[in-house]
Amino acid sequence: MISAIDHGSPSLSWWHIVRLGLIQTCLGGIVVLTTSTLNRIMVVELALAASIPGFLVTIHHVVQLARPRIGYGSDVGGRRTPWIISGMLILGLGGVLAALGTTLVPAHYWLGLSVSALGFFAIGVGTGATGTSLLALLAKHVAPARKPAAAALVWFMMIIGFAVTAGVAGHFLDPYSPERLLAVTSTVSALAIIVTLAVIRGIEPAECADNNAIPNQPTAEKGAFAAALAEVWRDNQARIFTIFVFVSMLAYSAQDLILEPFAGLVFGRTPGESTQLAGLQHGGVLLGMAAMATSTLLYKSRGAALLRLWIRGGCLLSAVALFLLCWGGLTSPTWPLEANVFLLGTANGGFAVAAIGTMMVLASAGQQKREGIRMGLWGAAQAIAFALGGFLGTVAVDVTR
Repeated sequence: MISAIDHGSPSLSWWHIVRLGLIQTCLGGIVVLTTSTLNRIMVVELALAASIPGFLVTIHHVVQLARPRIGYGSDVGGRRTPWIISGMLILGLGGVLAALGTTLVPAHYWLGLSVSALGFFAIGVGTGATGTSLLALLAKHVAPARKPAAAALVWFMMIIGFAVTAGVAGHFLDPYSPERLLAVTSTVSALAIIVTLAVIRGIEPAECADNNAIPNQPTAEKGAFAAALAEVWRDNQARIFTIFVFVSMLAYSAQDLILEPFAGLVFGRTPGESTQLAGLQHGGVLLGMAAMATSTLLYKSRGAALLRLWIRGGCLLSAVALFLLCWGGLTSPTWPLEANVFLLGTANGGFAVAAIGTMMVLASAGQQKREGIRMGLWGAAQAIAFALGGFLGTVAVDVTR
């Protein structure tokens, strides 16, 4: 086991960052099954209105409005590890409940939907606790020059979780059966919890709480979450960036819940094939992330300018890829869907990781000991944008059908 963080220095080693990235890999593995595969099964195999899984995924995003409070809690205590572990446990349980509810829908409609809703609620809580605390830990302890590349690496590893889980799960889901779905989801959730417990060990020792907690505050003030949030919101840079995150992620997320049903309804793909298509998209995301990370490592002196360039360029290329996808669905049943989806993933990857890198840079730019609440605020803005964009996308599927 490697040595723990040196608290005299803010810098994590690359090996520490890789280990924390494995937690993001686990998070991505559970999320891709619940927000992508279950969505496709409900719409195509169970013939439900697309707005139903869209609403369930919206629950998962809306719950993440608690991210600022979670981040503030870890700021006050100064210790992120308990939040990361608890979040992964809740996330794994939520994944199993969401799959169980889906298998119950054909025979027990309302019970199945209720269990699924509870599962997606837990997924939202778990994702918020794990993701916010992990990013706050990185923002606090990664050297400024490494932050863009560290953000790319951690998100790169999360997309690996998306891609690997989508590919392997797609293989084991065909031919589809409720038993297969529950077995695959339970296995992924159990492995995610085991890996998280193994890799987090020793990165943040117990004495970290004394060094990182908000100092010299009475207990009553430590609980003044609203005052702390207002303080961050008064920071002009933090406020403008929050609005940017919401607007950009609203556009970024609108296509997420459409892609797999689109592949099934328009191009006739099976559940396994459409799940593997999602894996191909995430392969493109990996390429975009790798390109962004490489550019920031090669040109460290131009890091801020490169982040802005990748954010703008990624948005434009994503718009082009979505237009081509629409054109292919309208004009040609032999459209190169795989290549089109890979291009879309590449654009999304470059944009998303540049945005996350900017979050990490700005998280520690304000008052000390506020990394958690800042990351939580931006995470909440992203979550509500994803909820609105995803739900409106699924409503669009129902309307156009």
